[in-house]
Amino acid sequence: MGISSCPEKGRSRRKSLERIEQENGAQRLSRSLGPLQLTMLGVGSTIGAGIYVMTGTAAANYAGPSILLSFVVAGLACLFTALSYGELASAMPVSGSAYTYAYVSMGEAWAWGVGWLLLLEYGISCAGVAAGFSGYAVSFLQDFGVHIPHALSTTAMQVVFDGAHRHVSMSWQGDAIGAFSILVVTGLLILGVKESLRINTAIVFLKVGVLVVFVALGLWAIHPSYWTPFIPKYEGGFRYGLPGIFRAASIIFFAYVGFEAVSTASSEARNPRRDVPIGIVVSLLICTLVYIIVAAVLIGVVPWKTLDVADPLAIAVNAMKQPWLAVFVKIGAVVGLCSVLFGLLYAQSRIFFAMAEDGLLMPIFCNLHPKFKTPWIGTILLGGVVALATALLPIDIIGDLVSLGTATAFGIVCFTVIWIRNIAPESPRAFAVPGGGFYIKGFWVGYVPLLGMIFCLIMAAPLFIDMALALFAGDPVPALLLATYIVCGWACYRFYGRKHSRLGQEFKGGDVA
Repeated sequence: MGISSCPEKGRSRRKSLERIEQENGAQRLSRSLGPLQLTMLGVGSTIGAGIYVMTGTAAANYAGPSILLSFVVAGLACLFTALSYGELASAMPVSGSAYTYAYVSMGEAWAWGVGWLLLLEYGISCAGVAAGFSGYAVSFLQDFGVHIPHALSTTAMQVVFDGAHRHVSMSWQGDAIGAFSILVVTGLLILGVKESLRINTAIVFLKVGVLVVFVALGLWAIHPSYWTPFIPKYEGGFRYGLPGIFRAASIIFFAYVGFEAVSTASSEARNPRRDVPIGIVVSLLICTLVYIIVAAVLIGVVPWKTLDVADPLAIAVNAMKQPWLAVFVKIGAVVGLCSVLFGLLYAQSRIFFAMAEDGLLMPIFCNLHPKFKTPWIGTILLGGVVALATALLPIDIIGDLVSLGTATAFGIVCFTVIWIRNIAPESPRAFAVPGGGFYIKGFWVGYVPLLGMIFCLIMAAPLFIDMALALFAGDPVPALLLATYIVCGWACYRFYGRKHSRLGQEFKGGDVA
């Protein structure tokens, strides 16, 4: 179980489980979170842009009413992953989430790659959430006669569909409203987690309550004809039919990102081995149930082809012709999306904190504020980058990049469960994935983590295919963004992380304990 002994190659550096335990005992963050707060962190981070924004986009462009099946497919992928997260969180209750797990199973270079992918999953996904915030905020202000100029609420890049094909256009504008929301949440994160999570818990109850009211009143405004045909006729590419269901699932996979945020709070949980698995699994089950019910009502109230907007629930409540409900839902969306931004930025800041503690990022990402005990400088830098992405990138492209990063990171988490079970079968774990497994030449393979990896591949495949189709159709922007992102990540590790790695320095000094 020790660490590999080739100091020259970052991919050979692995953390042992003993080292993880030592770091857990020496962690500097305050343990103040219980199971309710962790569950509320998961629900608050998850219920947001997925149901308030991405459901409309996925239904209008890819799946139609069969978006309900897409939620089931994406939910299954997340369930298998959530169970895997639960086992790892109970065995390794430390900050860093999938980054730390990859450090144990696959080594430092892979851990860096996962940490870089998690920036897509958490940091860049905030830009998509902020786009939803902007759409609902603008709609809410218009109800009171305040009109925000289009150039201040629309991203510089825009995705335009031409039949089954899409292309990206550019213009001189930026989503200032969404970027401002990121900066406000960044300020809250600096003030402290425990205090901010009290506000977050209240917001979670508010936004779930809003969705309950929407469903209760929306049931009386449903037009059954809007649900037919349940699976629209295939139009080529990933437009409708069976391919559209899986393409939509890969998009709304974005909607499930938040439940994993619970695992990043392990170092601030009072009893992480017990409470973190509870928070992960319970928050996922709550969110999946809410998603399916709200989506069914949404596509029953208005024609699904009209939902390719940043504020689909606002379109639905306006069609219900109940002005007070429209205001109520928009308030819930605006306030609720703030809790999602909080949860996602919180998770990303803690992952960067763990990476900086390992020497893979600059020390400013793990420097704590003398009063608030939060990684404040790193949080400010992260908030600034995400705010810029919010102003520039459209939610369509953000959603694809986030889902791709999420699927890859989730697959590695599932693999890590199998790896840890084989190298440390007797290691204490308060929670274990159910279902058992089988052996291949003495190597244990669990059914749950294996299914998790398969479903993550199913989520990622349509994204790669669609990106390739767009490239051959003359739209290189999505592929270029992904390639640029990968190259930047490689360069950061190659020229900084590998040189400053604490583990690498210990190799050179002969200290590998």
